[in-house]
Amino acid sequence: MRRGLRFVPLALLVATLLELAVFVVVGRAIGFGSALLVVFAVSLLGLVLLRREGMRAWRGFKASAQAGQPPGRQVTDGLVGLLGALLLAMPGLLSGLVGVSLLVPPVRRLARNGVQRAAERRVSSMVAGDLFGPRRVRVRRGAPQQPPQPQPAAEPTVVDGGRAIEGEIVEPGRS
Repeated sequence: MRRGLRFVPLALLVATLLELAVFVVVGRAIGFGSALLVVFAVSLLGLVLLRREGMRAWRGFKASAQAGQPPGRQVTDGLVGLLGALLLAMPGLLSGLVGVSLLVPPVRRLARNGVQRAAERRVSSMVAGDLFGPRRVRVRRGAPQQPPQPQPAAEPTVVDGGRAIEGEIVEPGRS
């Protein structure tokens, strides 16, 4: 984790240079006054959506907590929506484009699933179960197959009457 943090300043510099380059290209195409107006309008829209997405995330978290359901899915969906709105609120055309794409439902779902998988890898399986609920496990009966390399610790083993059954985690909505 710390190794990746050393690239953050470089990534911010590259993002800033890309934003400036896109602004110059758009400014030459439609005029700098118009490009500035577009950046201002997109940022204003992002601020409005930031409040809306924040309230939506809080309502989803509260509803799942009151229903006794794991709040992880609502929290990750809310975080992705907040990130999209925050990117819209930042002045810049490129960040606005990425922000808008994170608010589109199919892209949002993909990003949410990616955030959920990343969170599940970083916490224990018990905490992941508390956050995201039980996962479906596909069970295969018969002699266990020997994998070509050692299984990772995250691979579940289901005990059936004292004997181990190999299984794999299947993401919701996938078979």
